[in-house]
Amino acid sequence: MWDELEKPIMTAIRSTLYLKIIFLAFCVLGAGFCNCTQEKNETSTPMPSATPTLQPAPDFTLTDLNGKSGKLSDYRGKIVILDFWATWCGPCRMLIPHFADLYKRYKGSGLEIVGVAMDQGGAKVVKPFVEKHSMDYPNFIGNNQVAMLYGGLRGIPTTFLITRDGRIYKKYVGVPPNPLVTFENDIKSLLSAR
Repeated sequence: MWDELEKPIMTAIRSTLYLKIIFLAFCVLGAGFCNCTQEKNETSTPMPSATPTLQPAPDFTLTDLNGKSGKLSDYRGKIVILDFWATWCGPCRMLIPHFADLYKRYKGSGLEIVGVAMDQGGAKVVKPFVEKHSMDYPNFIGNNQVAMLYGGLRGIPTTFLITRDGRIYKKYVGVPPNPLVTFENDIKSLLSAR
């Protein structure tokens, strides 16, 4: 009689043990997967960061949306927001109205916003987008060489605030909290630092 009962009981215990082992394996693998996903998220959709560096901003020459060459050093003497962005980038699109607003309000005080579009389609893709979104500030077509001058792009948008004398004041990766206030405070700080 015990033999008849022992077999189903042992099978149930083994099944329960197997289920516990499988559950534990999923928990361990799941924890590892979450860490991998988080690391991927930090790369593809990086958390905003702002760090003062005051290193010289590397100069570059790029082509604007009308085919003319322009240099970053053309804006020396002005506070520059240098924004690496793309038309397909959702967070970049979130910043555009803020940059357009800041440009209108502070252009006369010495602010220049310079967009560097990292789209592979070039001006053919970027120009209609810029016109549609009233991006009245200068925009250039970027490339990997310029991105590498700035340490490579962990993600976009990547935005640099550059002082009048051409030094990197701050770097933002991603969209900072309350971007309009954040960038406006930076602009005011740099404007008052004459």
